[in-house]
Amino acid sequence: MAASGAKSVLFVCLGNICRSPIAEAVFRKMATDAGVVDKWVIDSGATSDWNTGSLPDSRGLACLKTHGIETSHRARQVTKEDFQTFEYILCMDESNLSDLKKKANSVKSTKAKIELLGSYDPQKQLIIQDPYYGSDKDFETVHQQCVRCCKAFLEANS
Repeated sequence: MAASGAKSVLFVCLGNICRSPIAEAVFRKMATDAGVVDKWVIDSGATSDWNTGSLPDSRGLACLKTHGIETSHRARQVTKEDFQTFEYILCMDESNLSDLKKKANSVKSTKAKIELLGSYDPQKQLIIQDPYYGSDKDFETVHQQCVRCCKAFLEANS
């Protein structure tokens, strides 16, 4: 999936309809605004297969839209190939991290560095909580965390 020579990042959450598509869209906009989007392969995925093919949650899309960001992402599950092709797999919480590390152990020649996206947060909020059962305010919190983390991640990899 990742082009040779390109940097690559896969954002991951449980269902790929709330947190990870927000992170993907935020990072894609930042990379575009910085003029480096063509140097990156950017995607998102899920540890589960519950929402495969679905659009992101409407509250997440509305939150992104208020910040001038659009996405046409469709949910997908993380594949074994993702561990071989992506340089970074950045996830949202400890459960995602555990699931991804288990999956990575079954893949030969894993190259992906699997980390919490929150490990890049200058405010040290390590976990990006799932807003699915929450309110619009919770989606805005996820967006703000993603902005901080993606900015730091992009700066660290530029």
